Amino acid sequence: MRHFEHIDAARRKHLFYRHPRPFDRHADPSVLGVALGATLYCPATRPALADDIERAALRGVMSMVVCLEDAIADGEVTAGETNLVAQLRTLHARTTGRVPAETRNVPLLFVRVRDPRQIGDLIGRLGDAAALVNGFVLPKFTASSGGAFLDALEDAATRTGLRLLAMPVIESPAAVYAETRTEMLHDVARLLAKHRRRILAVRIGATDMSAAYGLRRPPDLTIYDIRPVAGVICDVVNILGRVDGTGYVVTGPVWEYFSAGERMFKPQLRRSPFDAQRAAPLRERLITSDLDGLIREVHLDKANGLIGKTVIHPTHVAAVHALSVVTHEEYCDAADILDGTGGGAMASSYANKMNEAKPHRAWAQRLMLRARVFGVAAEDVTFVELLEAAGSP
Repeated sequence: MRHFEHIDAARRKHLFYRHPRPFDRHADPSVLGVALGATLYCPATRPALADDIERAALRGVMSMVVCLEDAIADGEVTAGETNLVAQLRTLHARTTGRVPAETRNVPLLFVRVRDPRQIGDLIGRLGDAAALVNGFVLPKFTASSGGAFLDALEDAATRTGLRLLAMPVIESPAAVYAETRTEMLHDVARLLAKHRRRILAVRIGATDMSAAYGLRRPPDLTIYDIRPVAGVICDVVNILGRVDGTGYVVTGPVWEYFSAGERMFKPQLRRSPFDAQRAAPLRERLITSDLDGLIREVHLDKANGLIGKTVIHPTHVAAVHALSVVTHEEYCDAADILDGTGGGAMASSYANKMNEAKPHRAWAQRLMLRARVFGVAAEDVTFVELLEAAGSP
């Protein structure tokens, strides 16, 4: 698997200074967690789920979650399970002879369950098709509820020999309310540490967090403008996203809009980068689809230590992935910092900032991991060109 493989080879050669490196579903979780990129959620009740998965892969989607929880109604759970099993068996049969676990037509697949018992039950019902499942998304995760999910995951992995990974979602009221948040997150950190080899990433459920206050962010604001939720994200990164060896990849919260309504504020994309690339129509399409808000939020995700994002529409994927590519300037800064083993400060290669070898080292190491997965843009290539190539709306 490799990001941007769906782009023509000649165009990739123009776009990248360093190309994205291939990875597979057996890669180290530190690599795989970064490689998730835009994780596309879809309901387990989709009647053509197998087709949807293959089409998504052809559009550059590298990770998908088939949801049996909030994406479907309470009365649809049994039907959703039945459909999920049938569709993944169909997908597995199609890919037999193409090394099903490695085929490029199947992204990294995860199942979001409601109950720990579903994990072992679904793996058993899938039979050989369970090889397509990389793990499970664990909702409303707390230290008290999460142990049963993780134990069920361990049991299923031991019984089948499959490598099954977990993505707990921080979204419960105990994680939101100030009087319980810190203790709850520390309890979660201790629980996850016991299962570290199974933890791929920590996801943030901003919709449920907002619901605790009766809030919903409008499309012309980012989640960071919703201060009660922004405070929770800050604490999740502080406790679960550290770079001292105790933390995990923390992914960005869902962007839930895919069509623009009435606007209160101006669009959030400057004209000049698009005019320079003669891409004014692209800017208009992004604004019409409300993707200018998504682009700003992804930018803020990265600035706050989050990588990747939950998305609910295929048109979101290109923006998340284009913004995940490391710029040539960032790469030069990181390389200079990592070369400065003796410490000290230096002017950047672009002569526009100061790089300090010690304080900026952890940032540089994280950036190099992202460069490995998403590549480094060529010196004169902008986000606009990457977005157009990746498959803008």
